[in-house]
Amino acid sequence: MTKLDRWLLPDGIEEVLPSEAAYIETARRRILDLFNSWGYDLVITPQVEFIDALLTGTAQDLDLQTFKTIDPLSGRLLGFRSDITPQVTRLDAHWLKADTPARLCYAGSILLTKPRAHTTSRSPIQLGAELYGNKSTASDIEIISLMLETLALAEITNIHMDLGHVAIFRGLAQAAELSAELENQLFDALQRKAIDEIAELTAHLPKNQAAMFTALTELCGNQDVITNAKKLLTKAPSSVLKALDKLAEIAEQIKLRYPHIPLYFDLGELRGYQYHTGIVFAAFVPNIGQAIAQGGRYDSAGIAFGRSRPATGFSSDLKTLVNLGQANFDQHKTAIWAPSGEQVDLYNTIIALRKKGHRVIQALPQQTLANAQEAGCDHYLEFIENSWQIKSIMVGK
Repeated sequence: MTKLDRWLLPDGIEEVLPSEAAYIETARRRILDLFNSWGYDLVITPQVEFIDALLTGTAQDLDLQTFKTIDPLSGRLLGFRSDITPQVTRLDAHWLKADTPARLCYAGSILLTKPRAHTTSRSPIQLGAELYGNKSTASDIEIISLMLETLALAEITNIHMDLGHVAIFRGLAQAAELSAELENQLFDALQRKAIDEIAELTAHLPKNQAAMFTALTELCGNQDVITNAKKLLTKAPSSVLKALDKLAEIAEQIKLRYPHIPLYFDLGELRGYQYHTGIVFAAFVPNIGQAIAQGGRYDSAGIAFGRSRPATGFSSDLKTLVNLGQANFDQHKTAIWAPSGEQVDLYNTIIALRKKGHRVIQALPQQTLANAQEAGCDHYLEFIENSWQIKSIMVGK
């Protein structure tokens, strides 16, 4: 290994330099302030946990995405978190134990064994919001609205949103009494819109049931999809029809609140099928092949932690939002250069300015005003008429 190779990072792992780090941190603070204004309380979860706790319940699906290591203190297997949502679900179920709805949010780094897409990071900064303890469509509408407000804060344009409902396929599968193997095969074929394969897999079913599975491949497009679905799935179980009604209700409210955002429906979209139980949604922008924010309902996820609660939420990658958005998260303020020295009045002046939010850099020994601009300062302190005063560096030249 050459000396240069020693400084190379693994593929998909990035370091963030000062100017970009400040930009990202400002964005994080503003988004968390947005969450707070909606009543969402911040929680901070550990980056590493015992693997049997980290991959409990629905989080088992994250096993292949989770880095593992041995804890030198206990000898037990540890995992680095690859998704924060299951940890927050555990907090709500096991520690908070609230009887009323709980609104929680988070923002922190995660680590993935593989990138979710070819060009994406393996060390994203995941942020999100979760609403526990309410099964009504109002909570889904709130979460989707908060997601869209987050994207608006980042000034991401040309958003379109996909909507689906996993209970539609699940209800049809239960009514057809499919084996787990056949259900998984149908699930896979449906994601690929493989109509011939779906027809072959459902050939043994009554014609009306087989036709409804095939219909799911065609039920994608604008809001007419809901109307068409109610015609094509008239013989579906009541759970399927209820899911359609809920999807229509949520879509109508989102359309009223955000009329400029196109809605796309795909009733064969089963994103997170093993995890979600109801509506699923995702935001996309042109020329980006993956969702920039996504979420859905995942009722009963907390049952593994001893308490089942309705839940809905969304998540996104902060670095993606910053890179795609047009928002200015630059926190440029006057940066003031203070001379070197140990005078108490100088120190007190510097402290007072910092408390007011100013950035003040005090010169180290041997540094002069000539070093101010390279330190990013555009003003300096000068002792005039028995007081320290702020002067522009341009004026001082």
